[in-house]
Order: sequence, then C-alpha cells, then structure tokens
Amino acid sequence: MSRPLHRGVPAIRVTSSSNDLLDSQVKEQTEKEELDRNQSSHRFPFWSLFSDNSPLTKYDATDNGFASYPFTVGTPRSRHRLTMLLLKSSIVVIVILALTGSFWWTLSISTSSRGHIFHSSRRLQEQLVSDLWDIGELSFGTSRMKEIEFCPGELENYIPCFNVSENLDSGFSDGNEYDRVCRQGSRQNCLVLPPMNYKIPLRWPTGRDIIWVANVKITGQEVFTSGSLTKRMMMLEEEQISFRSASLMFDGVEDYSHQIAEMIGLRNESNFIQAGIRTILDIGCGYGSFGAHLFSEQILTICIANYESSGSQVQLTLERGLPAMIGSFSSKQLPYPSLSFDLLHCARCGIDWDKKDGTFLIEVDRVLRPGGYFVWTSPLINVQSSLRNKEKQKRWNFVRDFAENLCWELMLQQDETVVWKKTSKKTCYNSRKSGSGPSICSKVQDVEFPYYRPLQNCIGGMHSRRWVPIEERATWPSRSNLNRSELALYGLHLDELNEDTANYRIIVRNYWSLLSPLIFSDHPKRPGDEDPSPPYNMLRNVLDMNARYGGLNAALLEARKSVWIMNVVPTTGPKYLPLILDRGYFGVLHDWCEAFPTYPRTYDMVHAEGLLSLESSQHWRCTLLDIFTEIDRMLRPEGWIIIRDTALLIDSARVLTRRLKWEARVIEIESNNDERLLICQKPFFKRQPS
Repeated sequence: MSRPLHRGVPAIRVTSSSNDLLDSQVKEQTEKEELDRNQSSHRFPFWSLFSDNSPLTKYDATDNGFASYPFTVGTPRSRHRLTMLLLKSSIVVIVILALTGSFWWTLSISTSSRGHIFHSSRRLQEQLVSDLWDIGELSFGTSRMKEIEFCPGELENYIPCFNVSENLDSGFSDGNEYDRVCRQGSRQNCLVLPPMNYKIPLRWPTGRDIIWVANVKITGQEVFTSGSLTKRMMMLEEEQISFRSASLMFDGVEDYSHQIAEMIGLRNESNFIQAGIRTILDIGCGYGSFGAHLFSEQILTICIANYESSGSQVQLTLERGLPAMIGSFSSKQLPYPSLSFDLLHCARCGIDWDKKDGTFLIEVDRVLRPGGYFVWTSPLINVQSSLRNKEKQKRWNFVRDFAENLCWELMLQQDETVVWKKTSKKTCYNSRKSGSGPSICSKVQDVEFPYYRPLQNCIGGMHSRRWVPIEERATWPSRSNLNRSELALYGLHLDELNEDTANYRIIVRNYWSLLSPLIFSDHPKRPGDEDPSPPYNMLRNVLDMNARYGGLNAALLEARKSVWIMNVVPTTGPKYLPLILDRGYFGVLHDWCEAFPTYPRTYDMVHAEGLLSLESSQHWRCTLLDIFTEIDRMLRPEGWIIIRDTALLIDSARVLTRRLKWEARVIEIESNNDERLLICQKPFFKRQPS
C-alpha cells in the first residue's frame, strides 16, 4: 500500500489544506455530474490538446450501449445541443480572432515594449488553454474523468517502439529487427501493472548485489547458461538473484578491471580518474558487474544493449540500481553527441565489428573523445585460436587494420583482450595514405546532435569545437565545474552556471524534505520529536526529463545522495547535452512524444522542470496524457514524480493525475508566484491472480 504524501517544508507552503481541496473536488465533481445529466457530451474543438485521441470507448456510450450523436436534429434536446455547440464555437472563433489581432498589433509596437507584451501574451495563451481545459471537462462530463484502465497481464514488460516480431514482418533482418521503430499507434494509453509477486527493490547498496527474481523477466535456464564473464557472476537463490561481492566469481571482474588498467599503463583501476577516464559506455554489459565494480572508484559506467524480451541485460542492470538503457549497433547512430565518452568497453558483447565495412567501428570513433580508449574482449582476439582458424584470423586482421586507419593506436593485446587509444591529434587523419580508411565527414554530414540517424561511413566529430583530449581536461570531480572558456563554447557565462547550481542546492534540499514520508512511515516519531532526516539512499535511479545544464545532477552529488541521474535533453529544447557530458555526467537526447528506451518500473523518481512549458510552446505535438502514461510506465511502484512549471499548466496537469490514480498535491513556491510544484506518488497496485 502506498504511503501518503507529507507536509510542506521551509520556503515552500501548501496552497490550501487537503480537506478544503478534497471538499472542493467533491463539489466540483458533483456539479459536473449534474451538468452531464442535463446536457449531452459533444466533442470540444480544443480537447485534442489533452485527450488521448483514442477511438470511441465504452465510456463514450449512452446507457443503452449505443454511442450518442450530438448532431442529430429533430428534437428540442438535440436542437439545444446544437445551439450550445454553435455558441461555444463562436466563443472560440472570437478568442482566436482576438489573439490574431493582438499578434499583428504586437508587430507594430516599439521594440522596447515587446518583451513585456510577449510575456503577457504568453500568460493569456496559457490562461486560454486552462479555460479550454475546464470547458472541455464540462462538455464531456464525468465519462472523460474515468480512471485509465490497467494494461493486460502480458504487457507487464511492455516497451513501445520495440516490437521484434512486427519488425520481422516488415522485412527487417540482419540484426535490424532489434531497431527502435516508433510506429503510429504503437503507444497504448494504459497503466502497466507489475508482475504477480513484485517487491519493492532493496535500497542501495544492498540492492546492487541482491534483486528479487519476480521483478525481472528471466528464467532459471537463462541464469545458468549465461555466457559472458559479467553474466556468470550471479546465483539464483529461491526468490532472489545474488551478485554478492563475496562470491568466488567476483574476483574475475576485479582481476579483469585490473588487467585493463595495466594495459592502459596504469597501476590499477583506481587510477582511471587520474588518466582522464570518468565516463564509460559499456556495450552489451552482461548484467552490469563491470560498472558496479568501478562505481566505487567514481567511474560512471552506462550500459547499453539490444532489446530482449527475456533475460534482458538492461532490465537486470537497472534493477540493480546501475545506469542502463536500450541501444543497439545495427543501423542507426546512438542518441549521444560526438565526443561523449572517455572509454568504450565491449566484453563478448555480440557485435561483429568486422561487418558492414567497419561502420560500427566508425560509430565507436564518433562517440569516443580524443585520447579515449576502446577495450574489446573476444575469442576472436586470441592469437593461438586465430592461427588455427583462417576465418577468425581474417576477421581479426580486418578489425586491426581498420582501427589503424581510424588513427587508433594499438596499445596492448593480452589473451582475449585488446586496448586501442584514439588519436589526440587531427593531423593524423591527413597523414594517412590516400584511399586508406574512411574519409572525414563534411560539415553537413557531421551532425553533433544525431537522433537515431542512419549510421555514417565517414569519421565524425572533426568539426566540433569540443575536440579536447581527455588528458587535457580537468579530472573528476573538478571536471563538473567548467571554466569560462569551456562555457563559452555553449554561449554561457560562468555566472549563469553558478546561479543554476546555487538554485538547485536549495531545490534539492526542499525536494528531499518533501519526500520524507518514506522515512517517517518506516520509523514513526513520538509527538514533539523533530522530523528525522531522510536517508541518503532513499532514491537510487533518477530521471530528469528536462535536464538543462545538469543542475539537479550536480546538486544531488554535492549533497552526497547515493543516486545516479539519467539526464535527458528534449529534442525540442536547447541543446545542452554536450555540456552535461563534458561535466562528467551521463545524458541522452530524446523526444518525449515517443517512448523512452527503457523497461517498465525503471526509476525511483522522475523530475520535470519546465517540460510542460516547452511542449506547449511546440503546440502540443502529443497530449499530456501521452507524456504522463509514459512517466507511469517508467516509474517504480511507490515512486515519485516532481513537476515544476507555470501555475496554469500545473493546474491543468493536476486534473490528469486522478485518471492515473496518482496521489498528488500542488504546492505553491513562495519565491515565485508564477510557478508551482506538482508532487505525486505512484501507488503500488498488486496484480490479482487470474
């Protein structure tokens, strides 16, 4: 059973008491039901801004089971409905004409007055949207306020845009069937229920080593037949899967990490930071044990792997509280900017690097920073076995020669592992023999912010102003504080970043107090006692839907909260993702009108500041319901949603929370009367036996 929301905190006050709010909601609901009985429900022209655009459902039908048609003329009641519709349409036309006239008048005024008038016009438009929402609610009556239904049981691991069988039917093959394809109508606006025996994950760091079997989709056979080193590091124990560091197998990952460090020229993995290595992209990560081991060394490792319907590497890694997302080397570029990572790692990751004329290696080169490392472990590299197999030797020779033409230096080769270092000097590419290796991308081809673009066969990142070798960058944690010259690349001043950081220090302090019911419910206090401090490990997996400069990430780490943050930069907003990555954080580009590439029940908290304003400025390419049902899909039971936006948009969003069954409260921000917080908690609905 989910826990109730708690009271406000200093510098934040609740707009009204919960009892008053409940009374007003009951009164409002009663009035709406009465109005619905007295007049028919007909489609309001602007309802598409917020509706789920679904076909006629059972809630749109009359009591006799047949849909009502408001345009049938012949009875006084139908004529009354038609009159009301014409009246509302006339009001809408008048409002549109007024806004249009205001727009043309704005163009004719002096430049000095435009800023103030634009702000007032924006507020007027937001007020209009809010009013239309209220009118739409009255027009549709209580049928539109019905709660969203739960998805069928077979959709408990449902991920829109990843449908292997449908891709195969569409002709996808050669690994492309695992591609992300967001087809029209692929999203289902229903609430995904957890598996039958789902349990709330254990808190970090215990949850890193032990997960509940029922929380993930995996069979015992998949546990015992896992092939890679990092996959073999787990044991099935009744209701749990154990990745205990005390197991005999754990020494395998520790020794492996130590071997990689020595091959790079370091004493051990604790020296990665000094060598300029902070962020690692682990391709086909097994179940995240490599990244879990390096986490104690302040190395941030993100796992990417193909979509898998069962035994998913990404799902188990996320369940352990480790960074991961679905991503594949098949036909499209990864949604990361060029020059994003310090090291890329592939340990038996299942990718044939010699296929497609080396295009996969070109993509590795694109996201790898100058001076960065590519570590590959594969039986193909074993010299002795390759000598006995001419086909293996041919494949290995191709990869080795292609890497050389990419200006990678082969540092060392031991057993099944090889380490390359990407060049730090652009002059290397001009010194290659004519016709050897891929060409350098033109400025048109070299897109710094690709969003699932087709893979390129040319070397990218060469035109970026961010071409800085990792050994010349500040080491972590100093890297998070970019200097003036680095910020100038993004058109920012140092004062702007410092102000953002200071604001988020206060915000995080307030957020942590707002979420304190988690600790209060576990440890009830006696009357008169002060509120205990919420635990540092109250949250682990956090998603920031509109990360801007990564301020939330910086503040949480500075406050020593045991979290990792998936920083998302919307495709429709300012492109600050490279800045976030250069600060030593992780992030990804995403369109929130599409499903995020992750499994259900991934995050403990979802944060969105200014996202609704951003989407409204794009004329709502998708509905609020689309965005909110996706949040619900990604959020764990008893997880938290914090949305900060303008008061009018928050009020509109608050209405949807009832349909999603979220426990919600609107909180007024004393320092800013134009903004409000919407704090929600997702209840824990248990699946009933069929």
